[in-house]
Amino acid sequence: MRTSVLSSFLFALFTTASVAVSAAPVAEVSAPVPVSAPAMMQAEQGERVNLNTADAEMLQRELAGVGEAKAKAIVAYREANGEFASIDELLEVKGIGKAILEKNRDKVSLN
Repeated sequence: MRTSVLSSFLFALFTTASVAVSAAPVAEVSAPVPVSAPAMMQAEQGERVNLNTADAEMLQRELAGVGEAKAKAIVAYREANGEFASIDELLEVKGIGKAILEKNRDKVSLN
């Protein structure tokens, strides 16, 4: 009799614990990521970064693989040689190679 009472008690205890764990799944809570207004407007409108008017900060923020030095090099090239005539002209900028150009081809425009 002792064994059956103990077995019944343990069964009830483990069943209750099992149901309690599976009944309340844990939901991940993530904090919203703040987005600057110009970046949000650009993302909402689906606009591209204009190579002929964007400043170094915007180029650095919006283009993959473009840090501060490369963004400044793009602006310096534009100031020295005039507006970009084609997106492929980015290859003339020091530090910009085919890989970076291809990553960003859909993100840039000339107008």
